[in-house]
Amino acid sequence: MLRSRRKSSARPAGAFLVLLVLALSFAVAGCPCAGTVVNANPQLRWWLFSNFGASRICPEMLKIGVPLKTDSSSPAMGRFFPMTCNYTVDDARQTVAVTFAGTGYGYMMPAKRVGFSTSATIELRPDFAISDDDIYVWGRLNRIISGPDFRVGYIENAAFNVASNIPPFGTLTNFFGNQVITGELTRGFTVVANEDRGNEFTLGILMPPNKPAKPFKVQDDERFTFANESVDIHGNARDFLGPFEVGSGQSLYLTMSVQGPTVDVMIVSKMVGDPWREGYQTGQPLGPAPGPVLGGAPLAPGPAQTRKFGLAPGLYYVVLDNTQYAGLVAPPTQVLNPLYDPVARVSYVAQVGE
Repeated sequence: MLRSRRKSSARPAGAFLVLLVLALSFAVAGCPCAGTVVNANPQLRWWLFSNFGASRICPEMLKIGVPLKTDSSSPAMGRFFPMTCNYTVDDARQTVAVTFAGTGYGYMMPAKRVGFSTSATIELRPDFAISDDDIYVWGRLNRIISGPDFRVGYIENAAFNVASNIPPFGTLTNFFGNQVITGELTRGFTVVANEDRGNEFTLGILMPPNKPAKPFKVQDDERFTFANESVDIHGNARDFLGPFEVGSGQSLYLTMSVQGPTVDVMIVSKMVGDPWREGYQTGQPLGPAPGPVLGGAPLAPGPAQTRKFGLAPGLYYVVLDNTQYAGLVAPPTQVLNPLYDPVARVSYVAQVGE
């Protein structure tokens, strides 16, 4: 019998976190059972998921943007931000169908910045296992029910269009819609969830005790880790990390390093960041933040630095800016060499703690 429990939300923010979300579900559920008992009983694992985890899928999915990559070891080339989500649990088949839609941006030469929207319905067969203090959550794609319906809304290079080819990937729509988005969905995912350290996400299936690859080794277990990744910020481009949630009495910690030109790091509230990101995705003229910048500083090449930002409780974007239109750094315009692309590769850890 199909047991339908649909939840929906229209809160903007958080990609294929449709994947990451399942792991956060179990962390929130706080399973009281001994690991050996849970691991040995698939029916118990499904009961725990369907009763405690499924309801967390959409709320967690809508919290934070997730990077788009060509493979798990590559730096992020853009982000997808789900804006609506609902789910249906099928107890008889032990699957969950998730329908989501949202917007995002990516960067690919020669098209440069691309803004898009996409929607899809996928069916996942989730499972998990307890390994010491970690919960390993796996999401294996059972089938793609519909989509992804991928639509390009903005292309920075006016001479490029959706029908143009990007060797060897075919058209722009084929690359982002089929190669990147569908490719991520069909690989499945692993999340290593830990209530104290945070959650580690990777595409593909990892078995305990293996952990996802990441640029920094986190030493402080007292802080909750939101993200530990590398991103490429092309010339005249930005990346909107987060939004990250800061609670009462907490601070945001950023550990960062950059290879390439100096970039600006700016912290803005979600209320300021949402319209700023929307303008970036839809091709509005680049400009400064449409509200106060609450923290940050230029990030120059050199050893990694950790900075603490005391913020009021709320949701915040960390914006990496490689343009001359915001922040303190003004990269020179290469008039005589329009093909020059001063890429900054930023590796960072975003954490929250006291």
